[in-house]
Amino acid sequence: MTDQKTSFEAAMQELEEIVVEMEKGDIPLEQSLKKFERGIQLARQSQQQLKAAEQKVQILMQSNGDETLADFESDEL
Repeated sequence: MTDQKTSFEAAMQELEEIVVEMEKGDIPLEQSLKKFERGIQLARQSQQQLKAAEQKVQILMQSNGDETLADFESDEL
């Protein structure tokens, strides 16, 4: 993968694949370090995307006059 931004979902999928592959322990140390580095990049990027989404939600809620976030409750369980 390149350093360009990946969608949140794609980043999570790639991160999961990296974790599974590294947990197997069948890859050489140098390749493990590269995968670890990529995993860190993906985790940081995903964290930034989540933070941006949270800020957007807060802005939208403030513009609607509701400045508090409430826990999501689903009736689908």
